[in-house]
Amino acid sequence: MSVLDTYTNHHDYLVCVDSDGCAMDTMDCKHIHCFGPCMVAEWHLEQWSEPILARWNDINLYSMTRGINRFKGLNIMLTEVNEKYTPVENLQDLTAWVNSGAAPSNDAIQKAIDETGSPILKKALSWSKAVNAAIVALPEELKRPFPGAKEGLAAASAFADVAIVSSANRDAVVEEWTKFQLMDHVDIMLAQDMGSKAHCISEMLKFGYDPDKVLMVGDAPGDQDAAQQNHVHYYPILVRHEAESWAEIPEAFAKLQAGQYGGAVEAAYAAKFLHNLGG
Repeated sequence: MSVLDTYTNHHDYLVCVDSDGCAMDTMDCKHIHCFGPCMVAEWHLEQWSEPILARWNDINLYSMTRGINRFKGLNIMLTEVNEKYTPVENLQDLTAWVNSGAAPSNDAIQKAIDETGSPILKKALSWSKAVNAAIVALPEELKRPFPGAKEGLAAASAFADVAIVSSANRDAVVEEWTKFQLMDHVDIMLAQDMGSKAHCISEMLKFGYDPDKVLMVGDAPGDQDAAQQNHVHYYPILVRHEAESWAEIPEAFAKLQAGQYGGAVEAAYAAKFLHNLGG
């Protein structure tokens, strides 16, 4: 049974919130300590680890591909490895799978492995599982919410239903949000296993929310794109300026409730967001 099967909405407004790099200050440490190093280890890229890890962080943290799905980010990086450093065997299988339209997740890649037996898909799943294990093993002091995130979520829950909409691993999100009492202000959690963020928002809209009363809070272009695909509003948490973004969010909530969030107001937020990521 899906969490959507037992969900009941209580407000006219809906605020969707991403987790890593948005509410939780976990995105940098997960990529720097887990995603990149696990990729280097899985594909034995230690000889070129310094430039490869720097490029991994640029792709996933500090550019317009920030927040990309892990498997899509992996495919981008391995394509560059194949072109610049060393051949990557069966790369075409990974590229075909991430471009197939399937929601990229551990379960989905396992299904593709069962169907094709592709060696690189097996390595990608091994990498993904190693990443999850490395994330669990991260020192607890590295996994904290951004200043103001808890207060922002509390402000959202005062007038809206609150949904976590994240591409992160479900178990990690549950552990992190529960530890810091962020779950106290959440009505439903839609993580990696539920499909893309755009799909998750579309599923939430089936509960009757007016798109003009729905706000997606995120830190990456994929979050903005998911909002735009569903014709709902977007509020950016700016990388390296997260605390300031959370401090300003009550003003955005007030404009949303007053019916004033669209148009020039939202365009101004979007311009700041794109400029911050070099877009």
